[in-house]
Amino acid sequence: MSEATEGSGAADARGADTLYVRFLLPPMYEALLPRLIGLLQEFSPTVEALPPDAALVDVRGARRYFGRGAVELAALIRVRALARYGVDCAIGAGPGPMLARMAARGAAPGVTRAVPEGPDGAREFLAGRPVGELPGIGRATARTLCAYGLDSLDKVAAAPLSTLQRLVGARAGRELSEKARGVDRARVAPNAAARSLSAEQSFPRDELDPFRHRRALLSCAEELGAGMRGQGQVCRSLTLTVRYADRSTTTRTRALPEPTAHSTALTAAAYRMYEALGLQRARVRALALRAEGLGPAGRAAHQLTFDPADDKARRIEEVADRARAKFGPGAIVPGTLAA
Repeated sequence: MSEATEGSGAADARGADTLYVRFLLPPMYEALLPRLIGLLQEFSPTVEALPPDAALVDVRGARRYFGRGAVELAALIRVRALARYGVDCAIGAGPGPMLARMAARGAAPGVTRAVPEGPDGAREFLAGRPVGELPGIGRATARTLCAYGLDSLDKVAAAPLSTLQRLVGARAGRELSEKARGVDRARVAPNAAARSLSAEQSFPRDELDPFRHRRALLSCAEELGAGMRGQGQVCRSLTLTVRYADRSTTTRTRALPEPTAHSTALTAAAYRMYEALGLQRARVRALALRAEGLGPAGRAAHQLTFDPADDKARRIEEVADRARAKFGPGAIVPGTLAA
């Protein structure tokens, strides 16, 4: 595997057409990802966001337009991310999304790892790697393959297709055989739906007041709910991150009873996670919520409660969303936040 560091003058991997960019975001800064995605779109319109901190970029057109190779483009991306946002990144370059991901694994800040060019580059890159490193291979599949002596990708590539299909199934065996030989049929999917959505509230000074903590959580939950409803999505889990005065953080994740974008349900879940932390006069610097496991709202099931208060709250929420769409996000806010 070839490595190139910024300004090193190392040979570029001219065969690479995909970059896997992992932004080294500090805790609580996941909300920067949309801006960083915008930075990547200055190089290529084919960018797939991989929240909370990564993205895939198809640079085939960018190589021709800028007259630079993939590693050189990666260096430009790194310089701009540092200059504009103070965010470094680790980048993998390869002939497809799978190999670019694998190249980026373990890459240090300031380093772009590239799959060797040439017809045998992918085979050289994969040779000797544990089978568990292949994307899409779970622990159970890896154990099954290792039990039959197929513990490295070169051994899997050399195994007969019929053997792999007997071990893991017809379709999975065919895909496994192709991937182990470096054949990647996946493509970068531009404008893919985000898998998570973040909202953050920072305090101008260390905040000890639980009321202000809860108010910040309410604001985050309202922002997340409105954002998901505007995109026609719901989330399956919620993650709370608390950053303290000494820059340490506490993170908790809770699965929701049902997929939802209802602000009231999100707020209740956030409050429960906050109360479970049992913070005693904690000096909090910032609070963040992240909605995870996003999916289409039309495919989500909702358990009817026959609760008039819940139905009323949802109808009010629909009216408020229409008002915000027409007059701006601050047109209607909860009374606690208006204060």
